[in-house]
Amino acid sequence: MAHDTAAGELPQLVLVVGVAGSGKSTVGRFLADRLGWTYRDADEFHSEAHRARMAAGHALPDSDRGPWLEAIGEWMDGAIASRRHAVVTCSALKRDYRDRLLAGRPDVLLVYLRGSPDVLRARLAARHGHFFPADLLGTQLADLQEPEPDEHPLVVEIDQPPEAVVTDVLALMRREAGARRPRAGSVTERAVRPPPRRPPR
Repeated sequence: MAHDTAAGELPQLVLVVGVAGSGKSTVGRFLADRLGWTYRDADEFHSEAHRARMAAGHALPDSDRGPWLEAIGEWMDGAIASRRHAVVTCSALKRDYRDRLLAGRPDVLLVYLRGSPDVLRARLAARHGHFFPADLLGTQLADLQEPEPDEHPLVVEIDQPPEAVVTDVLALMRREAGARRPRAGSVTERAVRPPPRRPPR
């Protein structure tokens, strides 16, 4: 399978965040597939007790989210140590959650899937078989702290099919990679270019 972008031009990990119903899992899987990367969903790191609590309509307190975020971070560290490119999805609603996942991991790119409450409610209403009930969307929106500019997020609107969202994400990733690559004749290139040799007298 041909992949969209050379891995050498991209960050090692992509962290896709957003509230329930934003399509994190679908977009994350599609993105990983198109890049040929490993994919993990943060829901896989929840304990059965946490899943049961949320299925019963109870939001997790921060004290319960700490070990969950730590487990995700440990998995990310393992991927980085093994030089494995990966996409991981996580709600990461609060700035503190994202800081815990990004701190000390400079080669992780943050992608935020943004959608209106109406779009999110419609998507959750159409979703079946997931442990997270639509009734908890209100608590997620209340907790949501959208990524700030200093987090350098790639922000993509979700009012389009998942394939189009992934195409937008890849376009932004390519643009970001291009911005990091020094241009011909740039200050960076000139700084490492050896001076011309003078002809012998």
